[in-house]
This record gives sequence, C-alpha cells and structure tokens, in this order.
Amino acid sequence: MSYPEALGAPVTVHRAADPPDLAGPPSVRFVAPGSVTAGRFGLFSYRMAALGAGPGPHVHRTFSESFYVVSGELTIFDGTMWSAFGPGDFAHVPDGGVHGFRNDADTETEFLILFTPGIAREDFFRELAEIRESGRVLSAQEWTAFYARHDQVNL
Repeated sequence: MSYPEALGAPVTVHRAADPPDLAGPPSVRFVAPGSVTAGRFGLFSYRMAALGAGPGPHVHRTFSESFYVVSGELTIFDGTMWSAFGPGDFAHVPDGGVHGFRNDADTETEFLILFTPGIAREDFFRELAEIRESGRVLSAQEWTAFYARHDQVNL
C-alpha cells in the first residue's frame, strides 16, 4: 500500500531497543529530534551515571527546556536552588530561565529532555561528545564560542 502524500508525512518510529545516538556516559538518544517533528519539538532520552556532573546554571534565549525523570534521581537548579527530582517528576524551564542539572545520587538516572521549538540541539550533544572523545582541550574563548553557537549562556 502506498502512502497518500496529500495526507501529510508518514509516521516516524524510533524503537526503545535502538542503540543510543551518543554512547555514554552520559548516553543520549535522540528520540524525536526537530528534524522529524518539523521543528515543533525535540525529545531526547538522557542517561547520566551515578554522581554525574551536568551543566551548571545557564540560560537559553531561543528555546524552552523541560525535564521528566524516568528513573533514579535528577538534581535540577531552578534559578534559586538545587532540588532533587524523582521518577515521574517534571520541571519546565521557559526561554531565558536559569537552570542546570546533575546527578547527585549514587545510582544512574534516566530522564527525558523536551526542547521547544525543535531546534537542532542534537548538534550540541554531538559536538560536545566529539570534544570529549577526541581529548581536545578548548581554550576559554573556544568554549565561549561553542556555547554561543548552541544558544547557551553559562552563568
């Protein structure tokens, strides 16, 4: 059976058994990047090792970010203080909202990150993974340029 194009785009499927796009730690799976959601949103699954470092306080000017904890515990900075979030907990960070996250627990955590609109945030994660894997050492100026390219202002 052919797909009638007049009805719109076909369904895009990513299976849970598919390997992560970026092996960890942390590991990141691009469940629904903006390229398959017509830029409406991006949904990523993120696994962070026990006592895993994450980004400190920062802001994004052009997109919002939401977090949903699937398992373990995620510590999120809400602009004022760091708080622990457990399975089923949700936090929304509007455009320009100060936030950060890390894993302070002694077990792995898995959480979903929803970006709206669906900017190409996977480019940020791919480039960051390449920097780590290659062992490249960036200067302060290079880090500033990297974050600026990806709409992230570290505070």
